[in-house]
Amino acid sequence: MPSIQEEIEVQGLKVGGEFNVRKKMLLWLTISSGFLLIILILSFWLSNDHLRLNATNKNLAPSLGHLFGTDWLGRDMLTRTMKGLRLSLAVGAFASLISVIIATVMGICAATFGKAVDAVISWIIDLFIGMPHLVFMVLICFIAGGGIHGIVLSISLTHWTALARIVRSEVLQIKSAEYIQISRSYGKSPWYIARKHIMPAIFPQIMIGFLLMFPHVILHEAALTFLGFGLSPQTPAIGIILSEAMSHISTGKWWLVVFPGLLLVVVVKCFDSIGEQLRILLEPASSNE
Repeated sequence: MPSIQEEIEVQGLKVGGEFNVRKKMLLWLTISSGFLLIILILSFWLSNDHLRLNATNKNLAPSLGHLFGTDWLGRDMLTRTMKGLRLSLAVGAFASLISVIIATVMGICAATFGKAVDAVISWIIDLFIGMPHLVFMVLICFIAGGGIHGIVLSISLTHWTALARIVRSEVLQIKSAEYIQISRSYGKSPWYIARKHIMPAIFPQIMIGFLLMFPHVILHEAALTFLGFGLSPQTPAIGIILSEAMSHISTGKWWLVVFPGLLLVVVVKCFDSIGEQLRILLEPASSNE
């Protein structure tokens, strides 16, 4: 049998290993958040004067004066990329917020208003999931008349389904909890129970769902603008930048695609990393693992 000293050493190694894993998670969380913060700061700090047409600076390769080079109209690609990412982040935040609100309302209603409402909402969720994402978004954006509001509306109405199922299952588990039954026995209203008991219990899932929704929203915003739905060509959006650059790749202007596309992938990965790390830190089961 192992001695007490050996058991203490083994426990110490386990605690130290868990501490190192938690430190790595916090480090990745800090790095990802810091990178996104830098992008936001640069997007506000860089002047709009760099977006003006400049015939003398057309098609310049990356250099110290223009880190990302310039496009065929002499516009600075670093400025265009940063401001396009800021637009993607703004659209992502607003569309994700609307999607989270829809998912929360639908999930709570499905779990609390009886089998008939649950069946209807579950059918709606299956209907939305069965539709091809991009086709559905293009259709909604076209019906809404395009523009930034059309993009936000199309993304918001197609990204709530997965979170709604999670909220529904969480509420169904919470409903049978003893403290909920005690609160009902004291005559508390359903609104009071939802506000004081249900919402605080499902808030971590809602917040994690909001963060994990961000990567999908940003990619779909870029896809819609790439296809020409929504924004004018003068708007510095990542999708528009990539779409315009496609006709110049064959002429050797690689920087027009590489830098915007690479930063878009990094931003998406940062949000995915933030959501995943927070999910592990906030969920007890994952945290213990």
